[in-house]
Amino acid sequence: MRRTTLAALCIAAATATVLTGCRSGSSDSSDGASRTAGTNASPAAKEKEKKEKEPFAGLTGGQIADRALTATTGASSLRLRGDVPDDESGGTITLDVALDKKGECAGSLSMNGQGRADLIKTGDTIYMKYDEAFLRAQSKGESKDTADAVVTMLAGKWTKTSATGKDAMDISGFCDLDTVLGGADEGSSAATRGRTTTVDGTPAIVLTEQDGKDRYTVYVATQGEPYLLRIDSASAGDPGTLAFSDYEKPVPAQKPSGKILDLDELG
Repeated sequence: MRRTTLAALCIAAATATVLTGCRSGSSDSSDGASRTAGTNASPAAKEKEKKEKEPFAGLTGGQIADRALTATTGASSLRLRGDVPDDESGGTITLDVALDKKGECAGSLSMNGQGRADLIKTGDTIYMKYDEAFLRAQSKGESKDTADAVVTMLAGKWTKTSATGKDAMDISGFCDLDTVLGGADEGSSAATRGRTTTVDGTPAIVLTEQDGKDRYTVYVATQGEPYLLRIDSASAGDPGTLAFSDYEKPVPAQKPSGKILDLDELG
């Protein structure tokens, strides 16, 4: 189950690499003449002034994408939400996870809308809690007795395991923001800039990128840091959406209270 989860999450995070690059451009500006031209300005001057007031004035879609990837990969923490494909099962993983570059994470995930698993990694320990629907969905192919035993033992209970254990390496990797976004600042982008809009109330510009039959739509913040806000993938192989938010906010990764089942002790 953990291997399947990580595979899908890594594929989702890799969607960001469709807009790669690590370049900086000139900041948006307008000259004094344009600002003071007034109502007597010619149509051409007015059009120039309008363009200079646009977000990322003078930058191509690729240059905006480069800025977005530089800002996003430079963040120390963020939150990922969305639906991403799982190659192994052919299903869809829904995730909502905050993570940082210290390897801390906290959030939840589900498979094909069937149940929920809560995840916390802090220090060298991974904590997970599964509901019954999630466990039964993951137990398909097992006998009823086996599935019932798993549900009785784990449903609704916090479990813990060492983050350095062989079976936990995938989840540990996903909880590290550097690993999840690894390689996103390599290469170059041929994105096309489009309209402006808002994403969850944040002003944004829309960029589009096409690679063969695969098409990606990217939303970049136009105020403050040019962070990625959302990536929509229309790829036949990796369709899905990822939303990025809560940049630079502390990850709420605290050890759960109450009784915790130690899976390492159970073997």
